[in-house]
Amino acid sequence: MPFGLGGLASLLTLGIAVTGCGSDSTQSTSPPSQPSQPTVDTVSLRTLANGKGRLIGSAVDRGFGYSGSDGVTFKTTLAREFNMLTPENDMKHERIHPGRDVYRFEPADSLVTFADANGMKVRGHTLIWHQQLAAWLTSGSWTTDETMALLVDHVTKVVSHYRGRVIEWDVVNEALGDNGSLRPSFWFDRIGRDYVELAFRTARAADSTVALFYNDYNIEGISPKSDSLYALVRDFQARGVPISGIGLESHFQLGAVPSTLGANIARFAALGLKVHITELDVRMTTPATAAQLQTQAQNYRDVVATCLQYPACDVVVMWGFTDKESWVPSAFPGWGAALILDATYQAKPAYTALHDLLK
Repeated sequence: MPFGLGGLASLLTLGIAVTGCGSDSTQSTSPPSQPSQPTVDTVSLRTLANGKGRLIGSAVDRGFGYSGSDGVTFKTTLAREFNMLTPENDMKHERIHPGRDVYRFEPADSLVTFADANGMKVRGHTLIWHQQLAAWLTSGSWTTDETMALLVDHVTKVVSHYRGRVIEWDVVNEALGDNGSLRPSFWFDRIGRDYVELAFRTARAADSTVALFYNDYNIEGISPKSDSLYALVRDFQARGVPISGIGLESHFQLGAVPSTLGANIARFAALGLKVHITELDVRMTTPATAAQLQTQAQNYRDVVATCLQYPACDVVVMWGFTDKESWVPSAFPGWGAALILDATYQAKPAYTALHDLLK
């Protein structure tokens, strides 16, 4: 998440869990030596998840063929272990819509093509967010009607482009502040609270079958923020606003998985919604110790085991899978080792815990 580092440091000092949706930079972190990664003929996480009728996925930053995560080991591991893929940044506004009349689909297309070729599903992320907006948009002086038209144009063109190839979209991302009210943002300041509804209705008009999600952080457990979202969703349902599910980002600090995760999933599921874990990682101070890695393994297991209890929670996506390609160290200096494989693609205890759970 592209917050200023000073702001991040202040929030960490206050003990507030700050999470988000990735940034453009990555930084390698090398935790202590781990047991060797299971060989390729070992049953993969993907195969085990398929056996349970679930999807297990990873975010991928930077389209294949452009820069970054395009090595043979990365691609082979991604395709072997996961049956779902989420573009970490390539579908965000500044990447996919760099000019008012310019759409740059190629990087995201390369990820969708990879998913198609490897029998993976795709989560679209994200259509409307208050960050990573193109400069042409945020620097313009737009009226309310013009801003609404710009939102409709963006959502319509992106959703239409991927119609039939993306199975679910994070339509609106992180619209709520931690107090549960709609946060000030480019969209809110110019359109008002109706921008959220407008985005969902526009996405449904562009694709009649794709699942439409609201995605956010600090809504994983029962809290004022998740209570506010619950009220928002019930209002949407009462008025016929199309919404299919809730995305629980699940960027956790070590040992901080909320005890009310299951109860929260249950109450949204009772509304007939899907509830997906969309950006799971568990960060720790580095260098990691063996004890920290065991706690991390238990955290991963607890989250996925809780999800498995509910038919509505049939998707778990991690925000990457190797510590070599993680947003955490650049966003939270001194923190890292957040994923299930280390920076050399070796299995960590968290990988083993998930493998044993799914098996």
